Amino acid sequence: MVKNRPASFVFMTAVYVLATVLGVYLYNYFNASVFQDYRLSLFAADFAATVFVFIFSLIFRNASVYDPYWSVQPIVILVAFAVAKVNAGGQLNLLAILLLAAVCYWGIRLTANWAYTFANLTAQDWRYTMLHEKTGFFYPLINFIGIHMVPTIVVYLCILPAVIAVNTDAAFKPLCVVFILMSVCAATIQLIADIQMQKFRKSGVGGFIRTGLWKHARHPNYFGEIAMWWGIGLACFTAMPGNWMLLTGAFTNTLLFCCVSIPMAEGRQGKKPGFAEYKKETRILI
Repeated sequence: MVKNRPASFVFMTAVYVLATVLGVYLYNYFNASVFQDYRLSLFAADFAATVFVFIFSLIFRNASVYDPYWSVQPIVILVAFAVAKVNAGGQLNLLAILLLAAVCYWGIRLTANWAYTFANLTAQDWRYTMLHEKTGFFYPLINFIGIHMVPTIVVYLCILPAVIAVNTDAAFKPLCVVFILMSVCAATIQLIADIQMQKFRKSGVGGFIRTGLWKHARHPNYFGEIAMWWGIGLACFTAMPGNWMLLTGAFTNTLLFCCVSIPMAEGRQGKKPGFAEYKKETRILI
């Protein structure tokens, strides 16, 4: 069954629906009985939902079960807070609506790209396989911390400013529009870069892609992901000036890509002939 693509989609959907139900239930429980702080309650529920997904990654022996979490998590979190606010009799101001629109656009697009490239439950990201081969006995720990928990924490920090803005009715300011547009443009760059890469892979040419956005940069998709969260963070910082912690998510996300994702991708590409020349002719991000 796990080699069947439709069946694999059904399994993945079930895992994420159950993870969402668990997360919402635990958030309400923690917020009412344990922490009584929505930020801590959200983190605890997010942590538990990640553990739930991790268990299924062990069951299917495939760490890529976690892959959609990166794009699904922010949508679920922000939409849940927006719905809760409306159900409680509140209203969403312009900033909240714009943040919701930007995050949903980014998340739906990224999830759609995952779905398009998803083969079945036996297909695992090459990076996870490489980590398994290199770490051996310690891979379960690397899997739990590095592949599951670190990304969860990073994206939690990225979406938290928007959650705070929605929850506290942060005042909209005209400059917020500039940064929201920055996020939308960043997600669009990712969209274009992914489409161009898919066409290149289908062509079967091999080597390095040297067309479109990829003609000028080796990782335009990563640039889009980094810029997306700087846009969200700066929009919220503009609405709530002085709170520098709102930029923590964008900063840690940048570190994750610059210190982990890009070096791993460059290391793999570096094994191909002609990489030195390709590297001289292109920039890293944009």
